[in-house]
Amino acid sequence: MVLLQYFTPKIAHSSYILAGSRTCAIVDPRRDVQVYIDAAKSLGTRITHILETHLHADFVSGHLDLAQKTGATIYAPSMGKCSFDHVPVSEGDEIVLEDMVLQVHETPGHTPEHVSYAVVDTSRGARPVAVFCGDTLFVGDVGRPDLFPGRARELAEALYASLHDKLLKLPEFCEVYPAHAAGSLCGRAIAAKRQSTVGYERLYNIALAIDDLETFVASLTSDMPAAPDHFGRCSAINGRGPALVSSLPTPRALPPREFARLAANADTVVIDARPYPAFGGQHVAGSFSLDLAGNFPTFAGWVVPPDKDILLVTSDAAQVSEAVDWLRRVGMDRTMAYLEGGMAAWAVAGLPMSHVPQLSAQELQEVVLSSPGAVIVDTRAPAEYRSGHIPRSISIQVADLRTRYTELDRSAETVVVCSTGNRSSLGTSLLMQKGFADVKNAAGGVGGFATAGYSLVES
Repeated sequence: MVLLQYFTPKIAHSSYILAGSRTCAIVDPRRDVQVYIDAAKSLGTRITHILETHLHADFVSGHLDLAQKTGATIYAPSMGKCSFDHVPVSEGDEIVLEDMVLQVHETPGHTPEHVSYAVVDTSRGARPVAVFCGDTLFVGDVGRPDLFPGRARELAEALYASLHDKLLKLPEFCEVYPAHAAGSLCGRAIAAKRQSTVGYERLYNIALAIDDLETFVASLTSDMPAAPDHFGRCSAINGRGPALVSSLPTPRALPPREFARLAANADTVVIDARPYPAFGGQHVAGSFSLDLAGNFPTFAGWVVPPDKDILLVTSDAAQVSEAVDWLRRVGMDRTMAYLEGGMAAWAVAGLPMSHVPQLSAQELQEVVLSSPGAVIVDTRAPAEYRSGHIPRSISIQVADLRTRYTELDRSAETVVVCSTGNRSSLGTSLLMQKGFADVKNAAGGVGGFATAGYSLVES
């Protein structure tokens, strides 16, 4: 038995290869599947099984691409009623992979159709040695049950039963392999460690320490982080079956004037994936500032309209494929073209551009002290804001600026802040799309402000 983990940063997703001597299974594959094909080849095995624990909300799965490329059989929860060709599994089913037996346990809660796969290595013993638990149990946390409107309490109760009646009944030594680690919004406080054991989680997982059902439900149905827009879309895409990556458009290079002509179409958006200081220096008017170095896929899936064609501006042509991969991972499949020669070529072509002044920590402090009419908008999550924020700032999470911009004065000087300057740059682009003219970005964000020696306030 060989078990390998593949971690995808930004979306903090873990997928797995479970291999015998000749064949192997892929658990919860990501959409760009060549990594598994290459790994199986290096192990001298053939991919015969594709196992989905649930209809993932935060990313588009690679099950159809992998099946198309390898001929492997897809196994997915019966309750998911998936539209593609697959073997539906439910409580008590078993899947045999050489001398391993995968026992199926229905573990709803994070989603209604969730299953976990407990692995028995029959060459060594009769008890489960590992469990692929998807988003039911994490290291240090459990899956959030609030992603389905009107069903949070029902799913929280189901999650409690899945944990205490199913997963915690596994042996103490059983290794826990979840689908996410720290950085994922599928939980509230997931640890950075990417695997654990049932016994360790029983001792130190705060959510599992809550024995009372009502207290457990209350803790998981209040004060949860906001769920990005693409969470609902990805679940539906995974259930009906994603488009094969081979069928998607390959972005073409466009010279500046042709790029500008397409960018002017109402059914097209521009994503600027360069570092935020470059966006501040010069950018195509109306574009989204989504720095590839930040959590590009999550915020792209959150704020970019999914029904629009996408044009890219990058630092160089090499970044295009990286951006396209991240967009496809969150179901954004309509990237049509990129700006040939980048913003340097745009400037040489004499085309108009927009700018966002970047304020240093010292300049931001001057605004705090001497510009009473300026509005300082903190775009971090509410919990981050409460832990320490710049005096006089107001809290509006960045994605909410799409609607809550109406609470702000378009004519006022508006300084946008986050922890580093990245999310706030996205915030400036959203406000400029809404007609805000005097918008500035706090370079370095709250972190730089505090490091410079200026005081934060808590609430």
